[in-house]
Amino acid sequence: MINGTTLRDAMVSASNCLAAQKQAVDELNVFPVPDGDTGTNMSMTISAAARELMRLENPTVTKTADTAASALLRGARGNSGVILSLLFRGFSKGLKGLEEADGAALAHALTLGVEAAYKAVMKPTEGTILTVAREAAEKGRAVAESDSSVEAVWPAICEEAAASLARTPELLPQLKKAGVVDAGGQGFLIIINAMQAVFAGGAVVEGDVSAAVKSAPKQSAAATFEVDIEFPYCTEFIVARDKKCDKDPMRLRAYLESIGDCVVVVDDEDIIKVHVHTKDPGKALSAGVEYGAFETVKVENMLIQHENAGWVEDDAAADPVPQRAEPENEVGFVAVAAGEGLHGLFTDLGCDHVVSGGQTMNPSTDDILNAIEATPAKVVYVLPNNKNIILAAEQAVPLADRTVHVLPTRTIPQGVSAMLNFDPDGSVEDNLLAMTRAAENVSTGQITFAARDSEFGGSAIRKGEILALDGSKVAFVDKEIEHAAVKLTRHLVSARNAAGKDTSFITLMYGADTTEAEAEAVCEGIRAKLGDDVEVSAIAGGQPVYYYIISVE
Repeated sequence: MINGTTLRDAMVSASNCLAAQKQAVDELNVFPVPDGDTGTNMSMTISAAARELMRLENPTVTKTADTAASALLRGARGNSGVILSLLFRGFSKGLKGLEEADGAALAHALTLGVEAAYKAVMKPTEGTILTVAREAAEKGRAVAESDSSVEAVWPAICEEAAASLARTPELLPQLKKAGVVDAGGQGFLIIINAMQAVFAGGAVVEGDVSAAVKSAPKQSAAATFEVDIEFPYCTEFIVARDKKCDKDPMRLRAYLESIGDCVVVVDDEDIIKVHVHTKDPGKALSAGVEYGAFETVKVENMLIQHENAGWVEDDAAADPVPQRAEPENEVGFVAVAAGEGLHGLFTDLGCDHVVSGGQTMNPSTDDILNAIEATPAKVVYVLPNNKNIILAAEQAVPLADRTVHVLPTRTIPQGVSAMLNFDPDGSVEDNLLAMTRAAENVSTGQITFAARDSEFGGSAIRKGEILALDGSKVAFVDKEIEHAAVKLTRHLVSARNAAGKDTSFITLMYGADTTEAEAEAVCEGIRAKLGDDVEVSAIAGGQPVYYYIISVE
């Protein structure tokens, strides 16, 4: 059996181990693009849990699992981070009510997490972290039938995970061609192996969690609290709903609105989650306990937080967390984009909030949730604009206190086209259909560089060479940026012609490392190849890493 303290220490140690090896995991990404950040996303996700877990003293298994699940969910970044959070959400459900847990309970909890992760992914792909976790859980359950001890089950889970990871190249040809195993599966194996070391009595691997905190974007407390704080106590709690209680949770919200601000009340069949800023947290807690028993309670004095905020360095501080707004308007929009020009573009198109993030920094579920709840609208459309952010955005939907629809925009051009096709007089259903269709009709190209040596189509790719991406796939490799941009645009137009799609507009969004003159030279090259029938223009996107994002429609 393990107790809550051991589980806590195991997860903290796992976070530290992954932080030390995240770069090696990043380098397992098949394509050598500079945003191959699986290890970084998984590390930032589990470090969010480690920070919360380190505050616990003598917790039960249930308390540890619940704390980790909540922090992982809100801190999840990228597809790999979301899947990791869902795997450990199974621990929260499978270990519910337990002071201690044996191996059988751990295997069952991991199984619940695997089931949740498979359900969350629209088209699960075998040969990924999903496969590794599923086969590991299956082995754990099989061993538990004859020996339910942690000493027997968890090592078996680790052993099978390693074997499953080694098989991933046989399931995904692109892994085999690149000569690597699945990056997400490798990250998962690092985590469970580190947990096994602690379960077996080993010491917690040391790591500087505060360094992980400082490496992530932060809210500047000084920027947020420049005025007096009327309601100084940030009060959060989760109530396990009393099945006999027939009170409407909206009555609780109404009461909390009368004694504070920034009120969020999210309820489902089992729990009610509450957040409120108030002068008297005791009143909020007294009202909450009428609905059931507390699972977690946290009260923080924001005045003290403000006074202690001086350690945040100016160059590390990010924009302040947006404050919650009442849903006064009918509709609102949240987009994700990196670069001052792209921020301005989406703002001009009508987005209420633009979350910083994209190719090189995936925002967390909590980042997106904060932007949603700061949007003064009853219905909020979210445009992730990156395939690796869609899952994190979807996790925010049940947490939000208003209706949220996530459009599966996978690129910046798709997000722009979706915004342009919104009809303020149309219904939600009609707009979702029209915006999705508009996004799907856009072709996207991207010009970047190879972050490491690799291989493509049987040919070697050298670090620093120019990569031309059709969507998210490598179309070809080049030596020169301008030539690659013109060639890629012609490739996108030809592909549209072959599919029976016309091309009327081509827009080049040039990045932070590209000048206006260089972008105009590319435009001239495209015009020379395609003639005057297509309108070609350039705008300053200011995005990092990608010299050009090309929109063809």
